[in-house]
Order: sequence, then structure tokens, then C-alpha cells
Amino acid sequence: RREGQKILLLSAKIALGSTLAIFVARQLDLSHDVSAGTITMLTLMTTKWQTVKLSVSRVLTFVLAILIAWVIFLHVGNAYAAYGVFMFLLVCISAMLGLTATVSVNAVIGAHLFTGQDFSMQTIGNEFKLVCIGIVIALVLNLYHDNGQRKKELVANMRAVEQQLQQIMLELAAYLIQFQMSHNLWGHIRTLERQLETYIQDAHEYQDNTFHFHPEYYIDYFEMRHAQCQVLDSLHNELRRVRSRPKQAQIIAEYLLYVADYVVEINSPEKQLNRLHEIFADMKREELPKTREEFESRAMLYHILMDMEEFLLYKKRFVCRLDKQQREIYWKK
Repeated sequence: RREGQKILLLSAKIALGSTLAIFVARQLDLSHDVSAGTITMLTLMTTKWQTVKLSVSRVLTFVLAILIAWVIFLHVGNAYAAYGVFMFLLVCISAMLGLTATVSVNAVIGAHLFTGQDFSMQTIGNEFKLVCIGIVIALVLNLYHDNGQRKKELVANMRAVEQQLQQIMLELAAYLIQFQMSHNLWGHIRTLERQLETYIQDAHEYQDNTFHFHPEYYIDYFEMRHAQCQVLDSLHNELRRVRSRPKQAQIIAEYLLYVADYVVEINSPEKQLNRLHEIFADMKREELPKTREEFESRAMLYHILMDMEEFLLYKKRFVCRLDKQQREIYWKK
């Protein structure tokens, strides 16, 4: 549904913007007025910040395109060879400057100059006005994005991710207690990883479409949860290799149940880490395992605790990167 809304909104912007650009260019009696609509379309197919950056780049590289066209079209005899050399140099130089996104519009300008072979100030001014009309209309239309709804969706996805991570941890704890793995657990983890990858993309899109402070918070949050999900995937694989269930398994299961309650946004995991270190210390004081099987299982449980430490450290690092203003904005009740 949301993807469909995005497509409809972009389509409406392109239709309105292109039509308006052609109308304005025609009112100004510009040559190649239809190209103003094309330039608007090419500029609109970006996010808000990308539109701003791309518009500046288009203006700057316009001079470059005019210069290349003037040198090549007036000094290379064969018209087809001239256009080929023009495009070759335009693409190469734009790529070296990291401005390949400007090639399409500059190619349109070059095609106009190739057709007319006219480099008078009037012609260059005509082309510059086409570019300005296209990018100004695109800038105005791309100022509108339903960021309020997008933010609500991001927050809703954060809550959904937390619930799924909690559920996975509960199932892992249940395995340690009952020694019976859910058949759907691996699929659940993989599905969550894919969802998190999508949420990271959504967060990047939100950041590129807003001028608010600290929008990268959502990117960092979902990347942190994605890393934690991968830790649980590793933990799941290790649990499947545990051949026997030593008495420490119950303690670790209880710890997983304890940590699951704190898989929420507003939590700094110092207490959970301290409790984990106490469990480490207690395990070191336990008597040594008597059989090879007990030794392997004990070692595997130790690795599981190390995975849990890594799980919590991802959240701790995320929290440590927050400044005072970010905590006030995102962690307020």
C-alpha cells in the first residue's frame, strides 16, 4: 500500500511539474520548450536533499557542458563523430567529478546545441533558462513529502522489531529449558533480517526527505537492531549444536527471559551487562565438567553468553553515540 502511494505521489508530481515547466517555457517563448518538462521529470525522481544537491550540480555542470560542446562541435568536422566525442567527454568528466546524475540533462542541452550549431549568448541563455525552470519547479514540488506519516511508520516499525526480537529470545530460552527447537525460528530470524534491511532503506529515504535535526537516529537504530538480529542468528546456530543440557542452561535461559524485557528503545543496558558478568563469574567458579560431552556443552553455553554480551554492546554503543539533544528529542516520554 505505501509503495503504491509513493508511486502515485511521484507520478502526480512529474505530471504536474512537467506540464507546468513546459507552460512556463512556452510563455517565455523559449526554444525547445518541451525539454523543460524533461528536465523537471529527471530532477523530480530524487529525494528532497538529492534534489537540492542535484540542482546545484546541474547549474555548475551546465557551464562545463557548454564549454565541451563549443570546443567539439565547432572544431570537429564530422557531425556524428563530434557528438560521440562530446558524449564521451561529458560522461568521463562528470564521472570523475562524481556528478554522473547531471549527464542526462546536459546531454539534452548538448543535443540542442548539436542541432542548431549556435553558441550565441541568446542560445546559451535559452538553454540556461530551460534548466532553471526545470530545477526550480522540481525543488518546489519536492518540498512536499508526507514526513509526518513516514515518521509514524518508522516508530511503528521500531516497536514491531522490538516485539519480534523479544519473541525470538523467548523461543531461544524455551529451547534451553525444554531442549526442543521451534521449526519456524530460523525462518522467523531470516524474515526479521530482511524486514530490517527494508526499514534501514526507509530510514535513509526519510532522512533524505526531511530538513529536521537528527533524522539519522532512525538509520542508526535499525542498523543496531539488524546487528542484534544477526547475533541472535549466530546464537540460534550455536544452540542447535548443544548436545546435552547442563544445569547452567537453566540460568542462561532465565537470563534470556530477563533481557527480553529490556529489548526496548528507551533502555541503556548497563544493568543487563552487569548481571551477565556475574553469570560469567559464577560459571568460572563451577566445578569442571567430567565428560567430553559436558565440556563441549559448557563451552557452547559460554559462547552463547558471549553472544549475549555482543548483543547488549550493540545497544550500548548506540546509546553512547546519542548526544543530549537526541535523547531529549527521541527518548522523551
